[in-house]
Amino acid sequence: MDLRGKLALVTGGNGGLGQRICAALAREGAHLAVVCARSIDDAEAVARDMASRHQIQAAAFACDLADDAAIAQLVQDVVARFGRLDILVNDAAFNHAVPFPDLDAMTPALWDKIIAVNLTGPMRLMQAAAPALKSGGGRVVNIASVAGLQPSGSSIAYAVSKAGLIHLTRCMAVAMAPDVLVNCVAPGLLEGTRATANLRPEQVQRSAAGALLGRAADKDDCAEMVVTMCRTDTMTGQTVVIDAGRVFH
Repeated sequence: MDLRGKLALVTGGNGGLGQRICAALAREGAHLAVVCARSIDDAEAVARDMASRHQIQAAAFACDLADDAAIAQLVQDVVARFGRLDILVNDAAFNHAVPFPDLDAMTPALWDKIIAVNLTGPMRLMQAAAPALKSGGGRVVNIASVAGLQPSGSSIAYAVSKAGLIHLTRCMAVAMAPDVLVNCVAPGLLEGTRATANLRPEQVQRSAAGALLGRAADKDDCAEMVVTMCRTDTMTGQTVVIDAGRVFH
């Protein structure tokens, strides 16, 4: 699919990886709806920067991905603003480090919030966006994590939410075929993101040291894979790991 003139909605578009994804899509000529949870000033700054640097249209939107009504309103507002919706990138996530053995610290409230933002939110957003995406032969790219492929990561809830997102990618690829292609990127450790900032120092060191390449994954590699998944015409239901050689599936 030629991305020129398409409209991409990127949740978490003001984050460390989200900004790289926005930039990669904008370089291909895609217009942007930069979605944040609360930091609307940051999202507006990203939108202005992308519009200025790449001569595309861009606007910022705030949305609580744990709120079904807010998700439905977001899709309506984006379509009203741009007249279309061709690409959905589910990059936003909530993360809070809790050691796996500390079961008491994984409270019901924390579990519910992580699952709501990381798994239920993307599902609701795909549902809400489906009519617009199907009308133009759209693309969905979910951003999971290698924590969804093995029992690791910042917490049990985070790992389970990302495992669910990986399987949700497969299920939605079936549900939305043949009109919409749905794929997933599973990054490993990424430096310079809020998710990594919430990890314990020993987790960061262990993740980097355990990779074959001995370093963190590259955010730009992840962003370019998102572009590839948006451009493809024959790939759907797939998850690609980018983690400097740590997890194989």
